[in-house]
Amino acid sequence: MKNIFKTSLAVLSLVFFSACSNDDYDIGNITTPSNLSVSAEVVGQTEEMPNGDGSGAVSFSASADNAMTYKFIYGDGFEEVSASGETTHSFNENGVNDYTVTVVASGTGGVSSNMTTTVTVFSDFSDPETKELLTGGSSKTWYVAASQPAHLGVGPSSGEGFTAPIYYAAAPFEKAGADVSSCFYTDEMTFSLNENDNIVYNYNNNGQTFVNVAYTGDFGGDGSEDQCLDFSNTGDFSASLSPSTSGLPEDATTGTVINIAGGGTMSYYVGSSSYEVLNITPTTMDVRVIPGNDPALAWYLKFTTSQGGEEEPEEFQTEYENLVWEQDFDTDGPVDSSIWNFEIGNNGGWGNQESQYYTEDNAIIENGNLVITAKAEETNGFDYSSSRITTKDNFEFQYGRVEARAKLPEGAGTWPAIWMLGSDFDEVGWPETGEIDIMEHVGNQQDIIHGTLHYPGRSGGNADGSSIEVPGVSDEFHTYTVEWSPERILFLVDGEVYHTYANNPDSPFNKDFFIILNVAMGGTFGGEIDPAFDERSMEIDYIRVYQE
Repeated sequence: MKNIFKTSLAVLSLVFFSACSNDDYDIGNITTPSNLSVSAEVVGQTEEMPNGDGSGAVSFSASADNAMTYKFIYGDGFEEVSASGETTHSFNENGVNDYTVTVVASGTGGVSSNMTTTVTVFSDFSDPETKELLTGGSSKTWYVAASQPAHLGVGPSSGEGFTAPIYYAAAPFEKAGADVSSCFYTDEMTFSLNENDNIVYNYNNNGQTFVNVAYTGDFGGDGSEDQCLDFSNTGDFSASLSPSTSGLPEDATTGTVINIAGGGTMSYYVGSSSYEVLNITPTTMDVRVIPGNDPALAWYLKFTTSQGGEEEPEEFQTEYENLVWEQDFDTDGPVDSSIWNFEIGNNGGWGNQESQYYTEDNAIIENGNLVITAKAEETNGFDYSSSRITTKDNFEFQYGRVEARAKLPEGAGTWPAIWMLGSDFDEVGWPETGEIDIMEHVGNQQDIIHGTLHYPGRSGGNADGSSIEVPGVSDEFHTYTVEWSPERILFLVDGEVYHTYANNPDSPFNKDFFIILNVAMGGTFGGEIDPAFDERSMEIDYIRVYQE
């Protein structure tokens, strides 16, 4: 997404006023912060660019003896709390404006000292594409994407893995406990344009907000875990867009940040009101926010425009009607070795801490179906056996419609999948090769089907995908489909589209891929295995590939 902006910023004056005494008053453990100092520096300022790098951002640094936190009140309706005293803020009102920035250093017992500085800022930032998608051109309401994996997650804000929620990623509907679903999955977040074409944000939390554990004490919680708590900071807020200064790579962000004035929040309260837009379409939005109490972390949220967190179904019209390859499994007996390769072993958990050992004995064709069975049995030092078969080097193709009619195993810990990897996997590795998960299911989330893409910048817990509820996936056969073209990749169940990806020439999805079928046990996605598990099977009636 292209950002079009020109920003010139100059700090013309730096005037400090002390509103509290710098003397220490010791009453038990209560100590007033002293020797408060504040500095402000234009980001990217050089001799060639005396007004900064065009981001409109100013870096602030505050320090004081005996200070626990620093609150920055920027004078433009925005404020934030920093434990370290280091922060960067973008001033976004177009034109030349003066802002009085107040820094409050808080010590023990709630005592504080403060100082002010005046900055003069010229800004002219514009991202009309994000503005249009966010507001729909007039008004649009967003909801937490409860049905999608990683709709809530957390990872590092910088360093290795800082583009994804590698520490934790919520499973679909994971927060659907009686006390949480009513305050997290039903929040309404509406972005509108007023008569002056400025953004107005309305937050309706239906009375309570899902609050991060670090902040529950501020709202009457017990500080033991994330909680739904009474939260009055709702209603209308002014909002603005600013350029990102996070350092995320271009393919992992739009480069635009949503700023909500007055301490407003987007559904999950983490003490910050600035949300970097990682990806946005007419119906989906992924954001990243740095919590106010811990700048080393980044929280991730996914939103959709459909109540309940599911994307609106898309009418499906196939581009591919010529059947070019079919496995109908009509002849009972062993799997055809001229088509299918067995991958044997555990291979270090296959990168997912999986618990099964793959053999050639757990896949067979019977009663007109390919049957892959996971069993609880000691096998080469592992407690479970199963099979994983691929068409690598035997059948590989680029673009088309892939259909698989299957009935899935049930039972906590089962993880069946119908998926594809790029044919250059051995040369470039994962996720560079690209991965297309036509169907994934886990027994710990019965009747939830996942369709997902993994590629650089969007892999693992930050993968690009959605989920859909399909009743009876273990009782009857359903048709799982991917339609893959140079322009798009669609995921469907029984003809209903539930996720869409806009393919592009720079993606890894423009080359040959091969098909993989397997039933895993446990692991990072399969989850805890039922101690009473004995054996369960995935049955596949057919797999078909259509092209032009």
